[in-house]
Amino acid sequence: MTEPASLLAWIAFVCLVAVTVGSAVLVVTLRNLFHAVLALIASLLGVAGLYLMLLAEFVAAIHVLIYVGAVATLFLFVIMLTVRIDDAALRQSNRQVIPAIALCGAGLALLLAALLAAPWTPVEEIRPPGVQQIGHDMLTTYLLPFEVVSLLLLVALVGAVTLARREDQRT
Repeated sequence: MTEPASLLAWIAFVCLVAVTVGSAVLVVTLRNLFHAVLALIASLLGVAGLYLMLLAEFVAAIHVLIYVGAVATLFLFVIMLTVRIDDAALRQSNRQVIPAIALCGAGLALLLAALLAAPWTPVEEIRPPGVQQIGHDMLTTYLLPFEVVSLLLLVALVGAVTLARREDQRT
């Protein structure tokens, strides 16, 4: 790692990891939901930057469009449109912090054990598929799973509209 380009890549990687992990920690520790969603957006953008470093431009673009553009914006609208979000009667803390920490620690231990036990072999340089290849595969090889997922999303959308209409009729 003596070349300036690899040193610069290492510095960029460390910065992206710091932004991603730091903002992910903020997501779960901030008490203000609006600020937590902003930290989530920063974390998702950090992950997109890591995808770019892996030369997966298509995955990075889709990640930004779907997660940052749609999901995080939806979270922000839900927070802003919820009437009772700051109500004092609503409990704002979680009583299951200790079990959650224990579960996360156990999961981390399992992951580390699996990583250390796995046989790691060096791989030749892999060129990721381009957008054209991904589009071709989506509409030929993976057409059935693609259609099943779109049908599932349509059913979820119809269910959400049905539940929202029932709530409107009750009020």
